[in-house]
Amino acid sequence: MTDFQNIAERYIDTWNERDPAARRRALAELWTVDGTYTDPLATAEGRDAIDATIGAVQAQFPGFTFALDGPVDAHHDQARFTWTLGQPGGDPLVVGFDVAVAGSDGKLRTVLGFLDKVPG
Repeated sequence: MTDFQNIAERYIDTWNERDPAARRRALAELWTVDGTYTDPLATAEGRDAIDATIGAVQAQFPGFTFALDGPVDAHHDQARFTWTLGQPGGDPLVVGFDVAVAGSDGKLRTVLGFLDKVPG
């Protein structure tokens, strides 16, 4: 079975990576070439589009960081995990959960994001 705890931690680290070159390297290690990311606000197909989506979120929420919130629940090649977005030491501004599917190579193939708490 895929080590989704490790994948989820690396996935969150990628959303927090501010250096574009380092983020692109992390995406290449973590995602399949044709990976897709979909949430209520964005759809991204391929590493370049996922990178652009992460950059846009970082620009919208400067100084905020993502964190895992609880254990990763996984079976077969899929997992779900809750995450938060907030400023260090503060209450989360956004809370959501993602469902991730890995390919046979253990890299992320699909991530489906859901938002449970968003700013008003």
